[in-house]
Amino acid sequence: MNANIKSSLHDISRYITDVGHAARNASRAVGRASTSQKDKALSAIADLIIEHAETLKKANAIDLVAGRSKGLDDALLDRLELTDERIVSMAEGLRQIAALPDPVGTITDLAYRPSGIQVGKMRVPLGVIAIIYESRPNVTADAAGLCLKSGNAVILRGGSEAINSNQAIAKCIKDGLEIAGLPADVVQVIETTDRAAVGELLRLKDSVDVIIPRGGKGLIERITNESEVPVIKHLDGICHVYIDDDADQKKALSVAFNSKTQRYGTCNTMETLLVAEAVAADVLPLLAKMYADEGVEIRACEKSQLLLANNNIESVAATESDWSTEYLAPIVSVKIVQNIDAAIAHINQFSSQHTESIITENYTRSRQFLREVDSSSVMVNASTRFADGFEYGLGAEIGISTDKLHVRGPVGLEGLTSQKYIVLGDGHIRQ
Repeated sequence: MNANIKSSLHDISRYITDVGHAARNASRAVGRASTSQKDKALSAIADLIIEHAETLKKANAIDLVAGRSKGLDDALLDRLELTDERIVSMAEGLRQIAALPDPVGTITDLAYRPSGIQVGKMRVPLGVIAIIYESRPNVTADAAGLCLKSGNAVILRGGSEAINSNQAIAKCIKDGLEIAGLPADVVQVIETTDRAAVGELLRLKDSVDVIIPRGGKGLIERITNESEVPVIKHLDGICHVYIDDDADQKKALSVAFNSKTQRYGTCNTMETLLVAEAVAADVLPLLAKMYADEGVEIRACEKSQLLLANNNIESVAATESDWSTEYLAPIVSVKIVQNIDAAIAHINQFSSQHTESIITENYTRSRQFLREVDSSSVMVNASTRFADGFEYGLGAEIGISTDKLHVRGPVGLEGLTSQKYIVLGDGHIRQ
């Protein structure tokens, strides 16, 4: 960080304004940087992270001690910890980003118009991205790498619990940028833990083009409500699987089980299972037994609870709030519905527009589900757990967006860019 920014740390507003101006200036340099220059920076940062692994762990140990003294729970401490494996993973992630195709400057849809001009679209960086996140210091490297490769400058504001870890990673990033001949201000990690810095970032509309929050629902709600800068985000992951009456039973059991139990704490984990009435008696007891053996609590509608009770399977009566709850835990809500129309109506009412899947062998119904379900990812005969940038072939992702403007679904390198029209002529004038 340069001297004039350091000198204004006592003044949060001035400090954040200076950070924003520096990012805007740096965005012009990284926006015109060549692919090889960006990849050189990414590789250098990866090498430096491995080279300074012990320094990173010492800084992280300070954060862990402070976190324990503040009473952080085991889950938060686990997310905060930088193990040898996680440090290697950070470096490998940067190398993988370097290996991805560069979207910047790509020209598509170039075609001649009747006037003789050629009109097409060119992919360009967004400019300056601010990312506000919690706990995980590895996000510092991941987010910096994705923004750098897509030609953007980035302002990173991590959680106060990871301040020392983030600053140690930031040093590796700045040194790597300088090795590649790029300004250090392409990636800036906020140095103050003062919560007022977040509020100032949310008002930095003259310098920041978009804000991406990564963290708990409370953080995302605050940023969405207060930001004067456009936000890319998802709030909840209330995902559904619907087992149609034309479903293959083996596929239904496998997909519905995996969607819930492969991991509990992710935004693409299924929270509500919908089952067509015609096949409920055949499918639901088998699936409920699988859940019970895995320790998953079942919160069932009245029909489901009666059916399960008749098969000696315990369940809890679902309440209306269960249909709109993201559990992030070994809990699943279950509802028997009359048909696909009822399933779609339920999903469009209670879904967070993240990810939904239908299990069916009926082509017409699968296409109806794809057309009518209003979510960022809609699947046929596949686990909701596939809603992920890596699984979609994006290489890496900055997060998931359930918004409808700019980008929707997993946000990878292309999602961190925009498009502009380009026109190629040869002295053409409009008649």
